Amino acid sequence: MPEITRDEVAHLADLARIDLSDAELDHLAPQLNVILEAVASIQGVAGDDVAPTSHPLPLTNVFRDDVVRPGLTPEQALAGAPAVEDQRFSVPRILGDEQ
Repeated sequence: MPEITRDEVAHLADLARIDLSDAELDHLAPQLNVILEAVASIQGVAGDDVAPTSHPLPLTNVFRDDVVRPGLTPEQALAGAPAVEDQRFSVPRILGDEQ
């Protein structure tokens, strides 16, 4: 596997608009090589007989079933409202006519 050079790290930093010092470039290049080697080793683990998955274990839904239940009537829902208009909560206008 080809290694990332210091110049390539500098180029990537320029593309990302990250200002790195010479010491940071010297420090980051070997670290990025280690990361790339780790990713390459993982890519070689799975064979063709292993299907790609998003999770290593099967997931089950732990939520309760969605059951329709009787709700509040409009009158009950609006009973505690300070102001009501046409079976709706009446609130002060916050946007002007320009919207």
